[in-house]
Amino acid sequence: MTNKHSIFSIFVSLIVALLIVLAGSSSGVDASGVRLFAICGLIAFAVQWICFIPSWFLHSERFFDLVGSATYLTVAVVSLLAIPKIDTRSVLLGLMICLWGLRLGTFLFARVQAVGHDARFNLIKHKFAWFLMTWTVQGLWVLITSSAALAAITSSKRSDFGIIGIIGIILWLTGFVIEIVADEQKRKFKLDPSKQNSFITDGLWSWSQHPNYFGEIVLWIGVSLVALPGLSSWQYFTLISPVFVFILLTRISGLPMLNSAARKRWGDDPEFLAYKKSTPVLIPRPPK
Repeated sequence: MTNKHSIFSIFVSLIVALLIVLAGSSSGVDASGVRLFAICGLIAFAVQWICFIPSWFLHSERFFDLVGSATYLTVAVVSLLAIPKIDTRSVLLGLMICLWGLRLGTFLFARVQAVGHDARFNLIKHKFAWFLMTWTVQGLWVLITSSAALAAITSSKRSDFGIIGIIGIILWLTGFVIEIVADEQKRKFKLDPSKQNSFITDGLWSWSQHPNYFGEIVLWIGVSLVALPGLSSWQYFTLISPVFVFILLTRISGLPMLNSAARKRWGDDPEFLAYKKSTPVLIPRPPK
């Protein structure tokens, strides 16, 4: 990626972030005269840019995923501490984000530490604009995915929890468990020396080629449903959160990258081709 492309991507990310902040801040509460949602949005980017500085000088990506997850915890805690009146919905949304962020952050950090590096950054971390763009996009990722929850937490509107909230909790728990189980199954699979040159087809991976991504999408749908009754006016625009997660994982940085790497490694393997043909790409179903 050229410097011009990286700078353009940073510019677009900031424009999108501004639109999200404007939508999420409508009908929101103030903190020291500034909309609380906007403060959380600023924090999401500020944390990335501050951590980018030492990462650039060290040309290291080791703390990239950990910082991203820690940012989720930061904006959730700040929003909860700063709202004038806390309610059940706000507490649950904060807990959902914090539990997910803590689990995913520690998992990804441990994975990078075990390998020693993240291959995605082999070239990126030596290109200033590209590396900065990556950190900036992570700030946008934090803001968009958490936007519905943050809008509901910081909203001046307060409503009963309702059946939609209960459905949301069930979906979040379902997605959270699926993601944890799938990640753990793959982690153990990779630790087996006899399977270093194989691909996983056991457990949830026999139901879906990417069960962890399915769990991720489902849990963010759950978060959005819990947030929904607490939204009003332009805040409904923040329900783009699970749509963004779906597009990101299935069209941009998730499935396309993994599928490309898998084809290069096992593309001519009959067992791999049979697995791809018989196993759903995303939505799980019992193996035939």
